[in-house]
Amino acid sequence: MNDMPDATDMPDFPREPLRIALSDDHPVVRAGVRALLDAGGGDAWTVVAEAAGADELLGLLAVTPLDLLITDFSMPGSRAGDGLTLLGLIRRRYPQLPVIVLTMIGNPPMLRSIADTGVAGLLDKAAAANELAQAVSAVAQGQHYYGRALSAALDPAAALARAGQALSPREAEVLRLFVAGFGVSQIAAQLHRSKQTISRQKTDAMAKLGLRNDREIYEYARSEGLLS
Repeated sequence: MNDMPDATDMPDFPREPLRIALSDDHPVVRAGVRALLDAGGGDAWTVVAEAAGADELLGLLAVTPLDLLITDFSMPGSRAGDGLTLLGLIRRRYPQLPVIVLTMIGNPPMLRSIADTGVAGLLDKAAAANELAQAVSAVAQGQHYYGRALSAALDPAAALARAGQALSPREAEVLRLFVAGFGVSQIAAQLHRSKQTISRQKTDAMAKLGLRNDREIYEYARSEGLLS
């Protein structure tokens, strides 16, 4: 006689909640992300740690068992370097740890560089309220999740369509000199153009590449191999 209980009689042992860490240099953002997770996860996950910067995050990862990391991409003042360097370091040290990146970056080359680091999820911060719980659920099941607002930027077909917006030679020249460390006035003097013209060409180049500020220019340049 088989004394083993039938499967239908077996008790349901609760699964341990997913252990999540949050990393962002803005306390308000961390509080907002935590609130979204608390509202959308029930008992499925719990935030066990927070970090206010990249260096603090690396220290946290060394001592805290985690199932998922949700992190901002750009956190200034880190000894680890820029966001791509930090993600690469985390990937090498903790290859089994899924990472979801929250970002306000919109330019396609930079987004593709972030995705190429092996992150499990990539989400626009503005869409977190609608998509974060869905992203966490997908990643917890071993899937990748790219936010709807960013999927088009990561789509090869969309990249081909954007190719028609290549920079003019003068715009490319201005951007190259800018990332080399020259200011607008210096570029104007070197190229024998007015400061207004150089400023306009820089602004036009940024618009075509989807860059919103000088930091994103440098991140784009690094991702494209324009910076050593």
